[in-house]
Amino acid sequence: EYGENIPKPLVPIGYRPVLWHVMKYYAHFGYKDFILCLGYRADKIKEYFLNYNECVSNDFSMSGGGKSIDLRSSDIQDWNITFVDTGLHTNVGGRLRKVAPYLEGEEYFLANYSDGLTNYPLPRMIEQFKSTENVGAFLCAPPSQSFHLVGLGNNNRVGSIKSVADSGIMVNCGFFVFRQEIFNYLKPGEELVEAPFSRLIEERRLMAFPAKRFYAMDTFKEQQELTDMFNKGEAPWELWKNSRIGEKEGAMACEFEEQESEALIG
Repeated sequence: EYGENIPKPLVPIGYRPVLWHVMKYYAHFGYKDFILCLGYRADKIKEYFLNYNECVSNDFSMSGGGKSIDLRSSDIQDWNITFVDTGLHTNVGGRLRKVAPYLEGEEYFLANYSDGLTNYPLPRMIEQFKSTENVGAFLCAPPSQSFHLVGLGNNNRVGSIKSVADSGIMVNCGFFVFRQEIFNYLKPGEELVEAPFSRLIEERRLMAFPAKRFYAMDTFKEQQELTDMFNKGEAPWELWKNSRIGEKEGAMACEFEEQESEALIG
């Protein structure tokens, strides 16, 4: 609905794009080295950060009729952002493979679709993942949209109908943790969550962390809902705005399932 000139990661929630909210979430937990796998309208994302205005989302003092600006806080001054053009029609798996050289030497790395938000305690996810021999892990949650699942029998007679909320179905939220070994499972041309994840499932080296809720932004309605939450000051993913929520105590205010964390998929 925003037209062809705006890539999805730049669709705004409040006065910042969803991409900024995702990056701010990671930065809150100390992860401030970013690699942006660019494709469609890469120029727009580059321009956004090249022309970034800290004053929009920070308190500041102005003097001299605007000639002097004294920021009281900062968003991105300590962020390191690498912009990599990974191709206009490259799939997710291909984009990940193209930035592999930038990840050499890292024991593990985080990856994200940049089109949804969470308040899940990231340190909990990472530490529990690191304590296992799994190659990959991701956050999952019930679908954010409401619809019904229909089961058909003979002659197209309805055999069952159930609300997705009561189905127990979980969806991939796009918040990943990977070891370097993921590139041994990801072949050229493959999508990330199909063949590679199937191989990991067979070897029981893929895990998922269930959350009670995920804030997806797949439709114009969802974008409006998230913006309304932001405008009301009721955006759960903005952990950085609550001084009581730190890396060690973030789990206290986050929505996650108190169940076996090493939920092997398969």
